[in-house]
Amino acid sequence: MEAIIFLLLVVVAVIIVVVAGVKVVPQSETRVIERLGRFHSVLSPGLNLILPFIDKPKQIYTRSVVVGMGGRQMVRMAMTSAIDLREQVYDFPSQQVITKDNVTTEINALLYFQIVDPKKAVYEIDNLPNAIEKLTQTSLRNVIGELELDETLTSRDTINSKLQSILDDATNKWGVKVNRVELQDITPPESVREAMEKQMQAERNRRAEILNAEGEKKSLILRSEGERESQINQAEAVKQAEILRAEGISRAKVLQAEAEAEAIRRIADAISATKTDPATYMLAVKYIETLHEMVSGKDNKTVYIPYEATNMLGSIGSIKEMFNK
Repeated sequence: MEAIIFLLLVVVAVIIVVVAGVKVVPQSETRVIERLGRFHSVLSPGLNLILPFIDKPKQIYTRSVVVGMGGRQMVRMAMTSAIDLREQVYDFPSQQVITKDNVTTEINALLYFQIVDPKKAVYEIDNLPNAIEKLTQTSLRNVIGELELDETLTSRDTINSKLQSILDDATNKWGVKVNRVELQDITPPESVREAMEKQMQAERNRRAEILNAEGEKKSLILRSEGERESQINQAEAVKQAEILRAEGISRAKVLQAEAEAEAIRRIADAISATKTDPATYMLAVKYIETLHEMVSGKDNKTVYIPYEATNMLGSIGSIKEMFNK
Protein backbone atom coordinates (compact mmCIF):
# COMPACT_ATOMS: atom_id res chain seq x y z
CA MET A 1 0.00 0.00 0.00
CA GLU A 2 2.80 2.33 0.92
CA ALA A 3 4.50 1.50 -2.39
CA ILE A 4 1.41 2.46 -4.32
CA ILE A 5 1.13 5.76 -2.47
CA PHE A 6 4.78 6.46 -3.09
CA LEU A 7 4.36 5.64 -6.76
CA LEU A 8 1.39 7.98 -6.99
CA LEU A 9 3.38 10.73 -5.34
CA VAL A 10 6.21 10.20 -7.80
CA VAL A 11 3.83 10.35 -10.74
CA VAL A 12 2.24 13.53 -9.41
CA ALA A 13 5.66 15.07 -8.87
CA VAL A 14 6.71 14.15 -12.41
CA ILE A 15 3.54 15.67 -13.81
CA ILE A 16 4.10 18.86 -11.81
CA VAL A 17 7.72 19.04 -12.98
CA VAL A 18 6.71 18.45 -16.60
CA VAL A 19 3.95 21.04 -16.42
CA ALA A 20 6.31 23.54 -14.79
CA GLY A 21 9.06 22.86 -17.33
CA VAL A 22 6.94 22.94 -20.48
CA LYS A 23 5.60 26.30 -21.69
CA VAL A 24 3.36 26.63 -24.72
CA VAL A 25 3.38 30.21 -26.01
CA PRO A 26 0.54 31.27 -28.36
CA GLN A 27 1.23 33.07 -31.61
CA SER A 28 1.85 36.86 -31.30
CA GLU A 29 2.77 36.45 -27.63
CA THR A 30 5.95 35.88 -25.70
CA ARG A 31 7.31 35.35 -22.17
CA VAL A 32 10.36 36.83 -20.48
CA ILE A 33 12.09 34.08 -18.44
CA GLU A 34 14.19 34.79 -15.35
CA ARG A 35 16.56 32.21 -13.93
CA LEU A 36 17.00 32.66 -10.23
CA GLY A 37 15.78 36.25 -10.49
CA ARG A 38 17.99 37.19 -13.43
CA PHE A 39 17.03 37.61 -17.10
CA HIS A 40 17.58 34.39 -18.99
CA SER A 41 15.63 34.33 -22.29
CA VAL A 42 12.59 35.39 -24.29
CA LEU A 43 10.35 32.52 -25.30
CA SER A 44 9.20 32.25 -28.89
CA PRO A 45 5.69 31.11 -29.96
CA GLY A 46 5.23 27.35 -29.72
CA LEU A 47 6.57 24.69 -27.34
CA ASN A 48 9.36 25.80 -24.99
CA LEU A 49 11.23 23.92 -22.21
CA ILE A 50 12.47 25.63 -19.08
CA LEU A 51 13.93 24.43 -15.80
CA PRO A 52 11.11 23.89 -13.34
CA PHE A 53 11.18 25.99 -10.17
CA ILE A 54 14.38 27.68 -11.36
CA ASP A 55 13.14 29.52 -14.46
CA LYS A 56 10.11 31.70 -13.91
CA PRO A 57 8.17 34.03 -16.29
CA LYS A 58 8.45 37.72 -15.39
CA GLN A 59 5.19 39.32 -14.34
CA ILE A 60 4.24 42.64 -15.95
CA TYR A 61 1.35 45.08 -15.73
CA THR A 62 -1.42 44.99 -18.28
CA ARG A 63 -4.19 47.49 -18.92
CA SER A 64 -7.74 46.64 -19.91
CA VAL A 65 -11.04 48.49 -20.17
CA VAL A 66 -14.13 46.94 -18.61
CA VAL A 67 -17.72 48.10 -18.80
CA GLY A 68 -19.26 48.64 -15.38
CA MET A 69 -22.74 49.41 -14.21
CA GLY A 70 -24.72 51.80 -16.36
CA GLY A 71 -22.42 51.22 -19.34
CA ARG A 72 -19.62 53.19 -17.73
CA GLN A 73 -16.14 52.22 -18.87
CA MET A 74 -13.46 51.64 -16.27
CA VAL A 75 -9.74 50.98 -16.63
CA ARG A 76 -8.42 47.92 -14.82
CA MET A 77 -4.75 47.14 -14.17
CA ALA A 78 -3.66 43.51 -13.68
CA MET A 79 -0.48 41.40 -13.55
CA THR A 80 0.31 38.77 -16.18
CA SER A 81 3.28 36.92 -17.61
CA ALA A 82 1.99 37.05 -21.20
CA ILE A 83 3.40 39.85 -23.36
CA ASP A 84 1.19 40.68 -26.32
CA LEU A 85 3.25 41.58 -29.42
CA ARG A 86 0.27 42.72 -31.50
CA GLU A 87 -0.62 46.35 -32.06
CA GLN A 88 -2.60 47.64 -29.11
CA VAL A 89 -4.83 50.67 -28.68
CA TYR A 90 -5.26 52.72 -25.54
CA ASP A 91 -8.34 54.91 -25.28
CA PHE A 92 -7.43 57.54 -22.73
CA PRO A 93 -10.16 59.43 -20.86
CA SER A 94 -10.80 63.08 -21.62
CA GLN A 95 -8.44 65.55 -20.03
CA GLN A 96 -8.47 69.32 -19.76
CA VAL A 97 -5.73 71.21 -21.58
CA ILE A 98 -5.11 74.94 -21.94
CA THR A 99 -4.44 76.42 -25.36
CA LYS A 100 -2.04 79.24 -26.13
CA ASP A 101 -4.87 81.79 -25.93
CA ASN A 102 -5.86 80.50 -22.44
CA VAL A 103 -8.94 78.51 -23.41
CA THR A 104 -9.55 75.35 -21.38
CA THR A 105 -10.50 72.49 -23.68
CA GLU A 106 -11.33 68.83 -23.12
CA ILE A 107 -9.49 66.39 -25.40
CA ASN A 108 -9.31 62.62 -25.46
CA ALA A 109 -6.89 60.68 -27.62
CA LEU A 110 -6.34 57.19 -29.01
CA LEU A 111 -2.83 55.71 -28.99
CA TYR A 112 -1.80 52.82 -31.24
CA PHE A 113 1.46 51.14 -30.20
CA GLN A 114 3.29 47.84 -30.40
CA ILE A 115 5.90 46.15 -28.20
CA VAL A 116 8.93 45.36 -30.36
CA ASP A 117 11.45 44.53 -27.61
CA PRO A 118 9.92 42.52 -24.74
CA LYS A 119 13.10 42.67 -22.66
CA LYS A 120 13.13 46.49 -22.64
CA ALA A 121 9.37 46.63 -22.04
CA VAL A 122 9.87 44.56 -18.89
CA TYR A 123 13.13 45.92 -17.46
CA GLU A 124 13.35 49.54 -18.68
CA ILE A 125 10.02 50.64 -17.15
CA ASP A 126 8.10 49.44 -14.14
CA ASN A 127 4.49 50.01 -15.27
CA LEU A 128 4.45 50.33 -19.03
CA PRO A 129 0.69 51.07 -19.54
CA ASN A 130 0.69 53.75 -16.84
CA ALA A 131 3.91 55.28 -18.21
CA ILE A 132 2.48 55.45 -21.73
CA GLU A 133 -0.73 57.06 -20.47
CA LYS A 134 1.05 59.72 -18.41
CA LEU A 135 3.53 60.45 -21.20
CA THR A 136 0.67 60.87 -23.68
CA GLN A 137 -1.20 63.23 -21.39
CA THR A 138 1.81 65.46 -20.70
CA SER A 139 2.87 65.51 -24.37
CA LEU A 140 -0.67 66.42 -25.38
CA ARG A 141 -0.67 69.34 -22.93
CA ASN A 142 2.63 70.59 -24.29
CA VAL A 143 1.55 70.38 -27.92
CA ILE A 144 -1.85 72.01 -27.36
CA GLY A 145 -0.26 74.71 -25.21
CA GLU A 146 1.68 75.90 -28.27
CA LEU A 147 -1.47 76.33 -30.38
CA GLU A 148 -4.42 78.67 -30.24
CA LEU A 149 -7.96 77.30 -30.13
CA ASP A 150 -8.65 77.89 -33.82
CA GLU A 151 -5.42 76.11 -34.76
CA THR A 152 -6.27 73.24 -32.42
CA LEU A 153 -9.66 72.74 -34.04
CA THR A 154 -8.33 72.87 -37.61
CA SER A 155 -4.94 71.15 -37.25
CA ARG A 156 -5.74 67.66 -36.02
CA ASP A 157 -3.44 65.98 -38.53
CA THR A 158 -0.57 68.23 -37.50
CA ILE A 159 -1.20 67.53 -33.81
CA ASN A 160 -1.44 63.78 -34.45
CA SER A 161 1.83 63.71 -36.37
CA LYS A 162 3.65 65.79 -33.76
CA LEU A 163 2.37 63.66 -30.88
CA GLN A 164 3.28 60.47 -32.69
CA SER A 165 6.83 61.68 -33.26
CA ILE A 166 7.28 62.80 -29.63
CA LEU A 167 5.84 59.61 -28.14
CA ASP A 168 7.75 57.34 -30.50
CA ASP A 169 11.06 58.97 -29.55
CA ALA A 170 10.26 58.82 -25.83
CA THR A 171 9.08 55.20 -25.79
CA ASN A 172 11.88 53.87 -27.96
CA LYS A 173 13.99 53.07 -24.86
CA TRP A 174 11.05 51.04 -23.53
CA GLY A 175 11.01 48.78 -26.58
CA VAL A 176 7.72 50.28 -27.79
CA LYS A 177 6.87 51.54 -31.27
CA VAL A 178 4.12 54.20 -31.40
CA ASN A 179 2.43 53.81 -34.77
CA ARG A 180 -0.07 56.67 -34.63
CA VAL A 181 -2.05 58.98 -32.38
CA GLU A 182 -5.61 60.10 -33.07
CA LEU A 183 -7.50 62.89 -31.32
CA GLN A 184 -11.08 61.74 -30.87
CA ASP A 185 -12.92 64.75 -29.50
CA ILE A 186 -11.96 68.38 -28.92
CA THR A 187 -14.60 70.02 -26.73
CA PRO A 188 -14.25 73.74 -26.00
CA PRO A 189 -16.23 75.37 -23.16
CA GLU A 190 -19.92 76.12 -23.69
CA SER A 191 -19.34 79.89 -23.86
CA VAL A 192 -16.68 79.43 -26.50
CA ARG A 193 -18.92 77.12 -28.52
CA GLU A 194 -21.72 79.69 -28.44
CA ALA A 195 -19.32 82.43 -29.56
CA MET A 196 -18.04 80.17 -32.34
CA GLU A 197 -21.57 79.43 -33.50
CA LYS A 198 -22.35 83.15 -33.60
CA GLN A 199 -19.14 83.78 -35.48
CA MET A 200 -19.98 81.04 -37.98
CA GLN A 201 -23.48 82.46 -38.43
CA ALA A 202 -22.07 85.93 -38.99
CA GLU A 203 -19.60 84.50 -41.50
CA ARG A 204 -22.41 82.72 -43.34
CA ASN A 205 -24.44 85.95 -43.43
CA ARG A 206 -21.42 87.85 -44.73
CA ARG A 207 -20.86 85.30 -47.47
CA ALA A 208 -24.54 85.41 -48.40
CA GLU A 209 -24.43 89.21 -48.65
CA ILE A 210 -21.28 89.02 -50.75
CA LEU A 211 -22.91 86.51 -53.07
CA ASN A 212 -26.01 88.69 -53.37
CA ALA A 213 -23.88 91.76 -54.10
CA GLU A 214 -21.89 89.87 -56.69
CA GLY A 215 -25.13 88.63 -58.25
CA GLU A 216 -26.54 92.16 -58.42
CA LYS A 217 -23.25 93.43 -59.84
CA LYS A 218 -23.23 90.80 -62.57
CA SER A 219 -26.91 91.49 -63.25
CA LEU A 220 -26.23 95.23 -63.67
CA ILE A 221 -23.23 94.50 -65.88
CA LEU A 222 -25.24 92.16 -68.07
CA ARG A 223 -28.13 94.63 -68.22
CA SER A 224 -25.81 97.49 -69.20
CA GLU A 225 -24.11 95.31 -71.77
CA GLY A 226 -27.51 94.39 -73.18
CA GLU A 227 -28.55 98.03 -73.35
CA ARG A 228 -25.25 98.93 -75.00
CA GLU A 229 -25.65 96.17 -77.55
CA SER A 230 -29.23 97.32 -78.16
CA GLN A 231 -28.11 100.94 -78.70
CA ILE A 232 -25.31 99.78 -80.98
CA ASN A 233 -27.75 97.71 -82.99
CA GLN A 234 -30.19 100.62 -83.19
CA ALA A 235 -27.42 103.00 -84.24
CA GLU A 236 -26.26 100.47 -86.81
CA ALA A 237 -29.80 100.16 -88.11
CA VAL A 238 -30.15 103.97 -88.32
CA LYS A 239 -26.80 104.15 -90.05
CA GLN A 240 -27.77 101.53 -92.60
CA ALA A 241 -31.12 103.26 -93.13
CA GLU A 242 -29.42 106.63 -93.67
CA ILE A 243 -26.94 105.03 -96.03
CA LEU A 244 -29.71 103.38 -97.99
CA ARG A 245 -31.74 106.63 -97.97
CA ALA A 246 -28.69 108.60 -99.12
CA GLU A 247 -28.00 106.04 -101.80
CA GLY A 248 -31.65 106.27 -102.91
CA ILE A 249 -31.56 110.09 -103.04
CA SER A 250 -28.24 109.96 -104.86
CA ARG A 251 -29.59 107.46 -107.32
CA ALA A 252 -32.76 109.51 -107.78
CA LYS A 253 -30.71 112.63 -108.43
CA VAL A 254 -28.56 110.74 -110.92
CA LEU A 255 -31.62 109.46 -112.69
CA GLN A 256 -33.21 112.92 -112.59
CA ALA A 257 -30.03 114.47 -113.94
CA GLU A 258 -29.86 111.83 -116.63
CA ALA A 259 -33.50 112.52 -117.49
CA GLU A 260 -32.89 116.27 -117.58
CA ALA A 261 -29.81 115.75 -119.66
CA GLU A 262 -31.80 113.61 -122.06
CA ALA A 263 -34.56 116.21 -122.15
CA ILE A 264 -32.06 118.99 -122.75
CA ARG A 265 -30.44 116.95 -125.47
CA ARG A 266 -33.74 116.41 -127.21
CA ILE A 267 -34.71 120.04 -126.79
CA ALA A 268 -31.34 121.08 -128.13
CA ASP A 269 -31.83 118.78 -131.10
CA ALA A 270 -35.25 120.25 -131.72
CA ILE A 271 -34.02 123.84 -131.30
CA SER A 272 -30.99 123.28 -133.47
CA ALA A 273 -33.37 122.34 -136.26
CA THR A 274 -34.92 125.82 -135.97
CA LYS A 275 -31.54 127.51 -135.83
CA THR A 276 -32.24 128.97 -132.40
CA ASP A 277 -29.68 129.30 -129.61
CA PRO A 278 -30.42 126.43 -127.12
CA ALA A 279 -28.86 128.32 -124.20
CA THR A 280 -31.17 131.25 -124.78
CA TYR A 281 -34.14 128.90 -124.82
CA MET A 282 -33.23 127.13 -121.61
CA LEU A 283 -32.51 130.39 -119.83
CA ALA A 284 -35.87 131.76 -120.86
CA VAL A 285 -37.67 128.63 -119.63
CA LYS A 286 -35.97 128.78 -116.25
CA TYR A 287 -36.80 132.46 -115.97
CA ILE A 288 -40.47 131.83 -116.67
CA GLU A 289 -40.54 129.07 -114.04
CA THR A 290 -38.95 131.40 -111.54
CA LEU A 291 -41.53 134.11 -112.25
CA HIS A 292 -44.28 131.57 -111.75
CA GLU A 293 -42.96 130.63 -108.32
CA MET A 294 -42.59 134.27 -107.38
CA VAL A 295 -46.21 135.19 -108.10
CA SER A 296 -47.78 131.99 -106.84
CA GLY A 297 -49.34 131.93 -103.34
CA LYS A 298 -52.42 133.03 -101.44
CA ASP A 299 -51.30 136.54 -100.51
CA ASN A 300 -51.13 139.33 -103.09
CA LYS A 301 -47.60 140.16 -103.92
CA THR A 302 -45.90 142.98 -105.75
CA VAL A 303 -43.00 141.73 -107.87
CA TYR A 304 -40.19 143.98 -108.88
CA ILE A 305 -38.07 142.86 -111.81
CA PRO A 306 -34.53 144.19 -111.98
CA TYR A 307 -33.64 146.28 -114.98
CA GLU A 308 -30.98 143.81 -116.02
CA ALA A 309 -33.62 141.09 -116.17
CA THR A 310 -35.49 142.90 -118.96
CA ASN A 311 -32.85 141.67 -121.34
CA MET A 312 -33.96 138.15 -120.54
CA LEU A 313 -37.48 138.94 -121.66
CA GLY A 314 -36.21 139.35 -125.18
CA SER A 315 -35.72 135.64 -125.28
CA ILE A 316 -39.48 135.27 -125.14
CA GLY A 317 -39.69 136.67 -128.62
CA SER A 318 -37.16 134.13 -129.75
CA ILE A 319 -39.31 131.38 -128.24
CA LYS A 320 -42.34 132.74 -130.04
CA GLU A 321 -40.44 132.76 -133.32
CA MET A 322 -39.26 129.19 -132.60
CA PHE A 323 -42.78 127.92 -132.07
CA ASN A 324 -44.00 129.84 -135.11
CA LYS A 325 -41.39 128.07 -137.18
